[in-house]
Amino acid sequence: MSDEIVNRVAQSSLVILDLEEIRPDGERFLIDIKDWLYEGLVLREKEFRASVEAHNWSQYKDSFVALSCSTDAIIPVWAYMLITTRLSPYARHIVQGDMDLLENTIFADELDQLDLSPYTNKPTLIKGCSKVAVPANAYLMATQKLEKVAKSIMYGEACSAVPLFKRK
Repeated sequence: MSDEIVNRVAQSSLVILDLEEIRPDGERFLIDIKDWLYEGLVLREKEFRASVEAHNWSQYKDSFVALSCSTDAIIPVWAYMLITTRLSPYARHIVQGDMDLLENTIFADELDQLDLSPYTNKPTLIKGCSKVAVPANAYLMATQKLEKVAKSIMYGEACSAVPLFKRK
């Protein structure tokens, strides 16, 4: 019997998709527009436009931005659209919603652009542990994409993977 330790994972045809690796770098911001509303509840167009114009939009260069209102104010869609026209020259991605929605749409965009050829007809592992938060929805989106091409899909780590799908 040989005392040599063999790394069977490295020798296998297993391909690993690490969602942390496709997460783009860049700061994430939440802009709460309640401070631009009268008493935090009423949008007065003239004052709102003045607040939008006075804001320093360049601070969002190369960032990802979620636009939200933390009060129960009824905000017309055009208000978020107006802010978007000021943010667009700077921000890489803008959503109307919370930080969870922002991360989900970022991952959706990245997964839409993912080259699936390395996973075609291969056993594929979607890595489960990461140093940064990956939304649960990103794992679902990745599974949907890989189901079309992968021979099999597993979740977790190579040493303890949970089988999810096997092409028949």
